Amino acid sequence: MTSIDETRTERAPAAEQNAKVAQHWSFSLAMFRLLLGIFCSVLAFAATGTLGRNSLGLWIGFTLYSLAAVYGYSLERRGYMLLSLLVDTIFFLICTALPLEYNTGISSLFYLFILMSAALLHTPREIFAVVLATTLFLFLARPSDNVVLSPSVLLSGTAVTVMALQRQALQVRLRAAARQATMFRLEAEHAREAERQRIAHDFHDGPLQCFVGFQMRLQVLRKMMDRDPAKAISELEELQTLARDQGEEIRQFVKNMRPPEIDGAGLVPSIKKLVEGFERDSGISCTFVGSNTRATPKAEAATEILQIVREGLHNVQKHSQARHVTVGVGRDEDTFELSMEDDGKGFAFAGAYSLEELELLKRGPVTIRSRVRNLDGEMLLDSDPGHRATLKIRIPL
Repeated sequence: MTSIDETRTERAPAAEQNAKVAQHWSFSLAMFRLLLGIFCSVLAFAATGTLGRNSLGLWIGFTLYSLAAVYGYSLERRGYMLLSLLVDTIFFLICTALPLEYNTGISSLFYLFILMSAALLHTPREIFAVVLATTLFLFLARPSDNVVLSPSVLLSGTAVTVMALQRQALQVRLRAAARQATMFRLEAEHAREAERQRIAHDFHDGPLQCFVGFQMRLQVLRKMMDRDPAKAISELEELQTLARDQGEEIRQFVKNMRPPEIDGAGLVPSIKKLVEGFERDSGISCTFVGSNTRATPKAEAATEILQIVREGLHNVQKHSQARHVTVGVGRDEDTFELSMEDDGKGFAFAGAYSLEELELLKRGPVTIRSRVRNLDGEMLLDSDPGHRATLKIRIPL
């Protein structure tokens, strides 16, 4: 629910920006229409012919309609987009038929306004209908000098129709890109939430439990100091050693929170480097198998795989009491294979369990299970208590 609300919040500024752009264009077109209405009214008032003067009332009406559009009462804003285009086209055809002065120039400006309005606000089908109707009118009615406009009307109308088709295609692509961006934001939010849960779980099972145990032993020490000071001093020395160990564990916990970096040579060399560093820091003997393996997963998947190896080695050091661990990598067609085997005490259960079985029984390392599941991988955990534990993972490339 939170992710959806955040996505809507992020989408709101873009929608507001688009609305502002559309409002700006509508206002500009309304101003253009008003100037045309005023100009045609002036020409009709100054006309010498009876027909021209009789059209004065018509152009005053068009000017008032244009003035209303400037103040936000246009048909476009009311949702009657096609009706608005029809009204403008009818007035344009009337303009071409009237014997006004400079009629050809005025008709050209009027048609330019209609094309701009159609290209910005209407569909290619509506634009084509207007162009076809206008061309037929000019050819059939043949109003005075404006017959020469017919080829220009057809050519410019065709060009605007093509532009409208391109605009429509771009809008489809932009909507698809917006949906994809929304999907990526949701996936990123889910990944952040999963990482927060993993850190919280690791902190609860690691440093927090150590501090709880440390606090309980301090309470025991406080009571012991009154009854047996010598034993209390011995307990205090153990607590000092425990505090040093806990400090080291916290440093390791903070280190594990940082995402591992993939070596420039690729995933497999990075895993080998990680294993060698683990052997050097922990003192546990390590063997790496598969140095010649070639695998090129995506950057995010490679980071997750390297993190799985690091967490697996950390679990070996913390829980298994192992003396030797073997890490192997391989590739089977389009699948990356990872295995980790140690000679420690294993898990509390015996047998081999798949990822689905481990999740159902709530067994095995939680964070590794989560990472494998997020990578759409397979996992098999084989435990022999007191002797060994083997982890096998397959990740699609």
